[in-house]
Amino acid sequence: MTDTDFDAVVLAGGSARRLGGADKPALRVGGRSLLDRVLGACAGARTTVVVGPRRPTARPVTWTCEQPPGGGPLAALSAGLRHTSAEVVLALSADLPFLDAGTVRALLDAVRDAEGAVLTDPDGRDQPLVAAYRAEPVRRELALLATEHGTLTGLPVRLLAHGLSLERLPHHEASFDCDTWEDIGAARARIRDDRTVLDEWIAAVKAELGMELEVDRTALLDLARDAAHGVARPAAPLTTFLVGYAAAQRGGGPEAVAEAAREAAALAARWAAETGGTGRTGRTGGSSPDAPAESPS
Repeated sequence: MTDTDFDAVVLAGGSARRLGGADKPALRVGGRSLLDRVLGACAGARTTVVVGPRRPTARPVTWTCEQPPGGGPLAALSAGLRHTSAEVVLALSADLPFLDAGTVRALLDAVRDAEGAVLTDPDGRDQPLVAAYRAEPVRRELALLATEHGTLTGLPVRLLAHGLSLERLPHHEASFDCDTWEDIGAARARIRDDRTVLDEWIAAVKAELGMELEVDRTALLDLARDAAHGVARPAAPLTTFLVGYAAAQRGGGPEAVAEAAREAAALAARWAAETGGTGRTGRTGGSSPDAPAESPS
């Protein structure tokens, strides 16, 4: 895990012509706006600058805009950099539904030995707005481009990489961006994939509730299963709620959750043992192990 001190610049402007002019960063995937998903992935930034129109966000950010507005990604990146001071800066577009903290760490680790680290897409092309850069080389290149072309407005973002030494990270799902409604639909479908839906849901709930707690999903699911089978099906959600509440009363944190879950699981096991695993009284076929044996008639 990296210990790099970094800032983040998130580009959230643009006209979204291929989306019919929709406010792309505000579109929701997995219950969260695209912008909030990106902000969650770079939550460790010392300063986070969002370049574009102000919108509600899940956490505080610094807002700015390129001049004139709509000047394109290089102009926007230059505007955002004016509000940063760290030696390393993340440059991110606001339409990356699968960007996560692990990818951010990988980029920050890779930039230690280069002037920049970028993800590549499935075709091997650089994605300069899913990247970490050393701030000074980027400022230098932006200044040179502005001098050469007379402006940064309208210049393609790929020009930024020409004068930088880059580490390239092979294609990763995090490089998937949403330019069309088909992309939005594909991202929403992928979020609900059976293999990942629980992780996505937990991440969404934690973001919504402002939690940073690492959740032991397996332990909680095991507890819910035991409560449902050993007591009654509605006991599963109620028990996990009570475990969370108890953990909070004990000071919170992963250890408190784990201890409360162990205690509740043990209780569910004792309950099931008393009822023969039926979740009901002995009248439905289960008998208590503590009851005396019936005398033969």
